[in-house]
Amino acid sequence: MCGIAGCLGVNDISTVNRMLDAMPHRGPDDRDIHTFNKIVFGHTRLSIVDVKKGRQPILANDGQAGIICNGEIYNFMKIRERLGNKYHFMTDSDSEVILHLYQEKGPDCVKELDGMFAFAIYSNDSFMLARDPVGIKPLYYGYVRGNLYFASELGAMSLAGVDEVHEFPAGTYYTPEKGFVQYYQVPEIQDHLLTDVEEVCEKIRENFIVAVKKRLLADKEIHVGSFCSGGLDSSLVAAIAAEEIPNLHTFVVGMKDKFGVESDDLKASRIAAKHIGSTHHELIFKEDDYYEALPTVINKLETYDPSLVRCAVPCYFTCKLAADYVTVVLTGEGADELFNGYHYMKNFPVQEQNKEGRRGIGTLHNINLQRADRMGMYFSLELRVPFLDVSMIDLAMKIPPELKIRQSEEDGSKIEKWILRKAFQSTNYLPEDILWRYKVQYTQGAGCESLGERLAESEISEGEYERIKAENPKATINSREAAYYFKIFRKYHPQDSVLGSIGIWTGFDFAEERENVSGTMDGNLKHAR
Repeated sequence: MCGIAGCLGVNDISTVNRMLDAMPHRGPDDRDIHTFNKIVFGHTRLSIVDVKKGRQPILANDGQAGIICNGEIYNFMKIRERLGNKYHFMTDSDSEVILHLYQEKGPDCVKELDGMFAFAIYSNDSFMLARDPVGIKPLYYGYVRGNLYFASELGAMSLAGVDEVHEFPAGTYYTPEKGFVQYYQVPEIQDHLLTDVEEVCEKIRENFIVAVKKRLLADKEIHVGSFCSGGLDSSLVAAIAAEEIPNLHTFVVGMKDKFGVESDDLKASRIAAKHIGSTHHELIFKEDDYYEALPTVINKLETYDPSLVRCAVPCYFTCKLAADYVTVVLTGEGADELFNGYHYMKNFPVQEQNKEGRRGIGTLHNINLQRADRMGMYFSLELRVPFLDVSMIDLAMKIPPELKIRQSEEDGSKIEKWILRKAFQSTNYLPEDILWRYKVQYTQGAGCESLGERLAESEISEGEYERIKAENPKATINSREAAYYFKIFRKYHPQDSVLGSIGIWTGFDFAEERENVSGTMDGNLKHAR
């Protein structure tokens, strides 16, 4: 995990340096800049693979070729072995493998990479920018007098003075000759292909266990941990990781109410952590802590969308806690999109449920994944997302919706992510209470779901809301809460040029979801099988 910045067409070293200045949190271990003809590459490094020698930019052919990369390539050793002695490797870094694979295959190299990445490569007169299949790693671009500038964060792009900032599309590469080329898209739905429950369960287990364990990649001195909120997704990830890492560090945050009652996640996570034998860490934050963190969260999150901000605050505290113990942490992002886990999906016609899940996967790049990236990187923490392995996405598009949301035989309720739960029921990864725990929104589980909304209602009048909305037609402001967050956002990001790249969470209403999802910890653990 790192920060990259650069430009093509002009030797603008001073601007690239300013862009790097905006991202020290993305790379606290090292920083360097390199120029070649009219190309400038800048990099800030968080060292995880080849800690000692993997400094970037990585150069080859006496400086005639080079790469800057943000991310991890999980199959880099296999690729390196295949390239054999054809190329001289200066490092043991996974990023150098991309450079030589590009020299071997050109832009098609991206099709062989298994991982999360955003990178820029030059080789003699050729140039390439690329982003991973679903946009786990961020990348933005814009133009100044016809020259291309790019960086990992919106804040860095603002310093380049571009007319308009664009988010680089997920699953896409760019070359000056061909422009933008989409090399990956979420597979089409073929949910008639897998109908046997046992076969589906077996395929889920096989693919997901591999997806988790490949993401434990790191040098020996780098510690890998896992979020563990006590919900199905993160707990399952942690349980599989714990097979490979003794005393795995796991993390949860939450609040206590005025009566001292702890939030649901705190209770559930202890059950999960005890079962998998992890070294468990908790952070209990207070209402004042939430309000104090809010401006920083909005600034670093680089969005004012209420749904994202609400979820980002507990994520901020979890990352803050985890960064004291590990450098890499696994999360459960993506499970709801793959297995139709959101409560609102239960109201969709069956034939539309997988379509909504597929749409959701395609929007993750600048909503949930942006939240995970920004909150983690603020604390120089790399977050990895095994559910979004391309093999898992491909498999999910072949599973019938009737197996993802299934009606309980006991009480007739609809059980979300039923097939994922069923797949691991016959294992000892999780206790039944966690495996079948009712889905709880991140903010509800942490006990802070309504704090931002209440604050906004007290700080923003209806008249001020209407004024802010009218004065900023390029922004999506649909509530007083959004207006309040937008005011904070504009203190740090005053340029209109960034507004077109702001992710807005659509698909359901969290206020409505809170009405539908209620109950204590005991109620949430009692879920029909």
